[in-house]
Amino acid sequence: QVQLVESGGGLVQAGGSLRLSCTASGRTFITWTMGWFRQAPGKEREFVAAIRWNSGNTDYSDSVKGRFTISRDNAKNTVYLQMNSLNPEDTAVYYCAADPRVGTIFNGAGYHYWGQGTQVTVSA
Repeated sequence: QVQLVESGGGLVQAGGSLRLSCTASGRTFITWTMGWFRQAPGKEREFVAAIRWNSGNTDYSDSVKGRFTISRDNAKNTVYLQMNSLNPEDTAVYYCAADPRVGTIFNGAGYHYWGQGTQVTVSA
């Protein structure tokens, strides 16, 4: 059974940084494209970042580009989201997701596996 476990969320002041981690079970992690999504209260889930399994290429939403960095350590079955220059608009529950169907990297509905989420709260 595949499990994704996020950690690293918390409360931070505007301008601060956090690093989220997502550790996956399963021997096929190295072949999974991994994504981060977030959902703020009263809003729909939105794409944040993704890293492809084969090329290592990354994608970011416009709202986080230049501030967030996604990376992965295949030896540890872990994907990271380094978040810098945080602002209150980044407050949300952050989810990692794995193994999207072809052509659905930016669409949460396409991912096969999800973590339980970790809360990130940025105070003004």
